[in-house]
Amino acid sequence: LEKRYDEVCEFCKKHKTRIHYVVYGILITAYLAVVIAACTLNFQRALPLFVITVLAVFFICWDFFIAKYEDRIAAFFSPGDRYLKKQWFWLKWVLCAALIIMIICWLIFDTTKRGSRQLISFGGLVMYVVLMLIFSKYPTQVAWRPVFSGIGMQFILGILILRTKVGFDVFNWLGIQIQTFLEYSDAGAKFVFGDKYTDHFFAFKVLPIVVFFSTVMSMLYHVGFMQWLVGKVGWIMHVFMGTTPVESLVAAGNIFVGQTESPLLVRPYLPYITKSELHAVMAAGFSTIAGSVLGAYISFGVSSSHLLTASVMSAPASLAVSKLFWPETEKPLVTLRSGIQMAKSESKNLLEAASQGASTSIGLVANIAVNVISFLALLSFLDSALSWVGNLFDYPQLTFENICAYVFMPFSFMMGVDWEDSFIVGGLLGYKTFFNEFLAYERLSKLIQNREKGGSMYINGVKQYMTVRSEVIATYALCGFANFGSLGLVIGGLTSIAPSKKKEIADGAFRAMIAGTVACFMTACVAGMLTVPSVEVPCHIQLGNTSNFTDFPANSTELVECCQQLFT
Repeated sequence: LEKRYDEVCEFCKKHKTRIHYVVYGILITAYLAVVIAACTLNFQRALPLFVITVLAVFFICWDFFIAKYEDRIAAFFSPGDRYLKKQWFWLKWVLCAALIIMIICWLIFDTTKRGSRQLISFGGLVMYVVLMLIFSKYPTQVAWRPVFSGIGMQFILGILILRTKVGFDVFNWLGIQIQTFLEYSDAGAKFVFGDKYTDHFFAFKVLPIVVFFSTVMSMLYHVGFMQWLVGKVGWIMHVFMGTTPVESLVAAGNIFVGQTESPLLVRPYLPYITKSELHAVMAAGFSTIAGSVLGAYISFGVSSSHLLTASVMSAPASLAVSKLFWPETEKPLVTLRSGIQMAKSESKNLLEAASQGASTSIGLVANIAVNVISFLALLSFLDSALSWVGNLFDYPQLTFENICAYVFMPFSFMMGVDWEDSFIVGGLLGYKTFFNEFLAYERLSKLIQNREKGGSMYINGVKQYMTVRSEVIATYALCGFANFGSLGLVIGGLTSIAPSKKKEIADGAFRAMIAGTVACFMTACVAGMLTVPSVEVPCHIQLGNTSNFTDFPANSTELVECCQQLFT
């Protein structure tokens, strides 16, 4: 028996690869049979499974052909590449001129159709680019390809998601699926905290979502899906924007993970990156939010589809702004030819990965909880102190939010926020910059709830809610980690990963935070240019305002939609 057992083991070792192929073949055949059976029974119901399967097959085939025939493909396209390099001097000016003409034509037609509000957002986008150029580290050495291609990618993504029905429906569907998926965290929260866990909404409803999402991300990281996805997104940005592999991969990683986790993807290469690349790595972290806290903001009642869109659009924007604010003046050492490899998961199996993800979230959850407690207490004290000072000058309404509102009001208006709402959005931007985005989104969620309930827009001269357009732009502007609390987090996190870069990290962190803030503002400008909310204010208020000509809707379709909704 022992002899036969050894023979079987030897046979398995000898034909290990073939056995794997046979097992994989059986499993894939069984899966395809399930897909075909589901589509045959009810294709509409099985459509998401069909789309996922088609995409999976496409990318598996793509990776196979690239791995096997990469040299042949490169040789096939090399004549075209050489020709483009020869003609690039005049070709780039033709492309720039065509792009400018297209933008002008689009603005003219869009303004004719939808009104002039989009022009303010476009003016804001130009203003932020000019400001970044004026205060750039090396204004004369700016490479404009990453800047314009980054803004172009933002614009293309915005049009696909916000203006096309297919793109909007896809991201709306994704948002709904994520909301449904995150609700499964309620099962764990209910078991641990009891049936009345929602009585303590933030502690027992919001924070468990962070734990659940962190666990899922750790499992996806273990199976290699996150590295594959980040690699694909990073490759797209590298090809279109001309940025280096390190900064492209980190910017792509920041769409899904936090600002201290994404540099771990390229940890071995951090000691060898240039100052401009290091600045881009930090700016990318400041301009996006982690997937784990994305779920928490969705639970507040903020639009999931807009938060997803903001996360994706801010990645190319961060590289565009960082390359404008701190241009590359050195020769990057890490290139695609050096064979860049992403770090792999250290867990040995899927269960260990899930456990590690849950354990890792303890620090994040504790950090969020103590920061919210301390910042809200500090804010309450500041408001009381400022009110006392204001009372000495017969202005007891003086608060920290009011001061921030006046400081950020011009910036919010140039994003395309209505002038009446720019004061409120300015206050939200102040909360986000000086405290954190948690407080800002919590305040925004209250404004959204007030609008949905209806009621009087003003109480004692204080505006109770904003228009839908202003809410959307604020959602995009707040979607980033650019605040003073994160500044210390980034310096500490990156210094521990790359101790040799300690001085460069400390010198560039503040500039990176400004770049991250401006990247979020530019994303909000693009959203302001492209967003088309159905009804700006509740219908009963819209109809009540029709008697006043100055408040009459700029586009009569708004009134028609309002009447149709009420009639339905």
